[in-house]
Amino acid sequence: MRQELVHVIAGNVFAISDAEGDIELDPQAPVGLFAFDTRFLSHWVLKIDGERINALSRDDMTYFETRFFLVPGAASHYVDADVSIIRHRSVHDCFHEKITVLNHASQPAEFTVRMEMASDFADIVEVGQLREREVQVAVDPSSNRLVLRYERERFARETTVQSTAPVEVDEGGMTFRIHLDPGGSWTTDLHVSMTIQGEAGQDLRAGLQSHQRAVRGTMNEDLADWLDRAPHLVAERGGLEETYRGSLADLAALRYEPLAYSERVPVGGLPWAMALCGRDSIITCLQTMAFTPELAPATLRTLALLQGGQLDDEHDEEPGKILAQLRYGESAAFGERPTALYYGAADTTPLFVVLLDEYERWSGDADLVRELRHPARMALDWIDEYGDLTGDGYVRYQRRNERGGAINQCWKDSADAIVDAHGRQPAFPRATCELQGYAYDAKRRGARLAREFWGDPAYADRLEREAAALKDRFNRDFWLPQRDYYALALDPYGEPVDALSSNIGHLLWSGIVADDRAEAVAEHLVGSRLFSGWGVRTFATGQRVYNPVGSHLGGVWPSDNALIAAGLRHYRFDVQAARIAAGIFDLAQTLRGAVPEVIAGYDRSVTKYPVQLPSAGRPQSWSSGALLMLLGTTLGLRPTGDNLLVNPAVPGGFGRLELLDIPGRWGHADAYARDRTASPHRPRVK
Repeated sequence: MRQELVHVIAGNVFAISDAEGDIELDPQAPVGLFAFDTRFLSHWVLKIDGERINALSRDDMTYFETRFFLVPGAASHYVDADVSIIRHRSVHDCFHEKITVLNHASQPAEFTVRMEMASDFADIVEVGQLREREVQVAVDPSSNRLVLRYERERFARETTVQSTAPVEVDEGGMTFRIHLDPGGSWTTDLHVSMTIQGEAGQDLRAGLQSHQRAVRGTMNEDLADWLDRAPHLVAERGGLEETYRGSLADLAALRYEPLAYSERVPVGGLPWAMALCGRDSIITCLQTMAFTPELAPATLRTLALLQGGQLDDEHDEEPGKILAQLRYGESAAFGERPTALYYGAADTTPLFVVLLDEYERWSGDADLVRELRHPARMALDWIDEYGDLTGDGYVRYQRRNERGGAINQCWKDSADAIVDAHGRQPAFPRATCELQGYAYDAKRRGARLAREFWGDPAYADRLEREAAALKDRFNRDFWLPQRDYYALALDPYGEPVDALSSNIGHLLWSGIVADDRAEAVAEHLVGSRLFSGWGVRTFATGQRVYNPVGSHLGGVWPSDNALIAAGLRHYRFDVQAARIAAGIFDLAQTLRGAVPEVIAGYDRSVTKYPVQLPSAGRPQSWSSGALLMLLGTTLGLRPTGDNLLVNPAVPGGFGRLELLDIPGRWGHADAYARDRTASPHRPRVK
């Protein structure tokens, strides 16, 4: 098995190392120190007297700091080790490492402490296929500093490492020659700054220790404030409160400030999506509306600022289209990949309107709705003008960039995700079913915004007519009467792609399902072909290409399941929704720690344990957000005017639940619930 990898993270700055804290190139994983899609450290290895070090233990203090407890040499040396090392690592906008060496012998001792350092300045998207770069190395012994720099035309990145202790600096790192009395200790702080061309440099010669303490204090205060602002959960079920707070902490870790904007928005997640991803950010905001509503206005404003304004085949850009991805790496800067501003997603645009309306329902922030009137109307116009590629009234996608654009531009965006029951891929442009649900929901919500806030009742009436027509047309063309479920997609000729998939659950969430067909959809979702016991599979068993370890062809996504459970409750299938919620909470509590992006779709009765996939990111914003959405769905939280409606459907075995101080236009409200086996007495607030 691969050795455990350890990470610290703050926004889109993160460091991934081995269990000893060392960083060495790994062709299969993004090991290193990264910020804004560039690796600023690719080699960071500590040695004592020429020996590598080994781990005794580790203290993961918060998402942004950890401590490694180490000894030099092989495992056989542990019992009689006369020296031990503590590495205290933290990240903020910079990277800090405090190294402490302790002499446990009864005699004085001298040690040579060596930190090897290097950077390849790799773009994160090319970690598996590295290119050669000419890195400039500058040694500054007078200030205990080593500077690594890479330049390519206007693109420049720089890593500066500085020590607070006297040191010998060379092009490969830093060497400390120390003397320790019996029972003595020695410490140095290593400060690594990361500079992007155009940003002002920092004077790191003075105050490094006080700066580190100030940053750590600020980060801890920020996390404490974030947790305090969120509702307080009191749960009878063991471990649920800890799981809830862990998800909140993961969401705190995954906030960053894009270079073009000053408010923090959620990134996709570690390690491959540490950037603004429109779909992930919008879904995360929808999931967390009752818990961390401050994510939504920043996300909406950022996406509106970056909204498409022209036809650009290279970046799949169209007027009104909402961003799919924003990257800052070298390949994006030079157009080697179209990711600097990439718009290849057909779902982000209608979901933008859904989020704007949902945020107003919770917050009462009419000013933001008026402020974003033009971007929202552009998004609604996109649905009909550019989303409808064949003129049949359905949102479809086909990449403009044939060289590097995304093949599938829905949430199941892997190249082989959209297939029929026999594994055949439909022609382009493709109309997946959930896109029609999102478009329907966006038109209905847009109509409300137009009537209540934009002063345009005629436009509202038009959107409502279009939504009703879309629902009728959809239920005619996508329904498979012989199978009692909706097709995964339509090909460009209107022929259905007959796979049974989790996408049908999104249809319930959007409200596009005809009432007389909702029960059949619900039963498929919790039937043995789709429901694994942990959650709903992306692709049902019994179909030719079903694969339990296939991300979109059989895996189980918490984010997917959160929307499905909410959809089931929307149609009053409370028992089915509770079953899905229970499975995902069991998954999270069994695995402990951050909720993974996806697990394998093996039947729970077979594996008895959620099987993680090596490609799955962890933490992920919409996976952590999924637990919050499922909690809100379990409690049946729904804003109704200036009031919060609570309509619980608690899974068996959960006992009593209290969610206190839920923020919204009503100020703060409390929700109480219990399952049928719970005591009628409310638990005492902790």
